[in-house]
This record gives sequence, C-alpha cells and structure tokens, in this order.
Amino acid sequence: MLIGIVATINMVAFLVMAHDKRTAVRGHNANRAPEGFIFFLATMFGGIGVYLGMLTFRHKTKKWYFQIGIPVLIVQNLATIYVIWAVIRSF
Repeated sequence: MLIGIVATINMVAFLVMAHDKRTAVRGHNANRAPEGFIFFLATMFGGIGVYLGMLTFRHKTKKWYFQIGIPVLIVQNLATIYVIWAVIRSF
C-alpha cells in the first residue's frame, strides 16, 4: 500500500510539472503552479516525479534551488520511506 501511495504522489508531481511547463510556454502565468507547491509535492514523497518532470520537460532546470533542493528531498524521501518500512517490518 505504501508503494502505491508513493507512486500516485510521484505521478501527480510529474503531471504538475508537465502542466506548469505547458502553461509557461503558452504565457499563461496566472494558471501556473507556484514553486512552493512543487516543493511541497517533492517533500510529500513526490521528489522523484518532480525530478523526472524537470528532466523530461526541461523545466525549472536553471534554478539553483531546484537543482540542489529536489535531489536533497529525494534523499530525504528515501530515508523516510526506509525508516517507515523498518518500523512496519519490526511489528
């Protein structure tokens, strides 16, 4: 169940990156996803989806805080998942 939740959050994060890139290209800045929301998704176990969206759509790749922050959040996500998995396994 944990894997399904994480996979769903990452898919949503990937789709948010796709939508944000599409609206940025069209120039509809009012409809764009705020950067804080993208970081929130990455914090809530969607870091891999955000990072794959960055690479796939070449979106937010020039911003240093995305270049550094998203990989750091991926490591944090993986560490947290490992701890949760270890706690669940110990029961």
